[in-house]
Amino acid sequence: MTTATKGRCDGKLALVTGGAQGLGRAHCIRLAQEGARVLATDINGEGAAETAEIVNAEMGAGTAFSIAHDVTDPAQWEAAVDAARENMGGLNVLVNNAGIGVPGNIEECEFEGWQRCFSINVDSIFHGCQKALPLMREHAPGSIINISSIAGLIASDTMPAYNASKAAVWMLSKSIALHCAKKNMQIRCNSVHPTFVDTPILDGTAQAHALDKGVLMEKLARQIPLKFVGEPNDIANAVVYLASDESRFMTGAELKLDGGISAM
Repeated sequence: MTTATKGRCDGKLALVTGGAQGLGRAHCIRLAQEGARVLATDINGEGAAETAEIVNAEMGAGTAFSIAHDVTDPAQWEAAVDAARENMGGLNVLVNNAGIGVPGNIEECEFEGWQRCFSINVDSIFHGCQKALPLMREHAPGSIINISSIAGLIASDTMPAYNASKAAVWMLSKSIALHCAKKNMQIRCNSVHPTFVDTPILDGTAQAHALDKGVLMEKLARQIPLKFVGEPNDIANAVVYLASDESRFMTGAELKLDGGISAM
């Protein structure tokens, strides 16, 4: 008689924002494949529901759930945490993945865009951690995983709002980590810093610049020492590690997934 091997995230209860597509969908799928139950949230509720359907088709009904969720709204964060409690019985992994970029250098960027970028990229994490921590404490040990960007560590002249917001995510993550450690919550907090990844965002970038997707991928790959653009699972596999107890001694750290860009 053989015993089923437990997944690396067996028993984890995860909420993933921005779960309708791209990185968020990959996080949900990989966490579930490693034994977690997952609540996919997104302002695109239909996309989040589709992610849950994909997970349940592979892993079995009751593995994944979904909810429409505007991460900038504290009341909707309360609803999302309630959904985690009702559907999964608790919460001990929070993946703050939702994010946007806005165009324009410091002279061209509109203040409305700057504010929207911070609202979705930074304020959402503030609200999410405040609303989720009480439930996470009940189900510790836990892990908060904030998706920043290599653009939060390395500046560009073309995207001040994105640079500044993702840098804020980086430092906010460290403050949260220290707070949770000081209070002996057994909840860790780390940030993840990807570079270019092949997601639907790149499809939009190619269209915006009237470029063939393959041409854009080649241009981006030339900027990366490893000479290729990342795939969603390259980031999702790191999220699995941070969600699992394998990373139990890691908090307040930044995980760079940039193909070597930050080493230059």
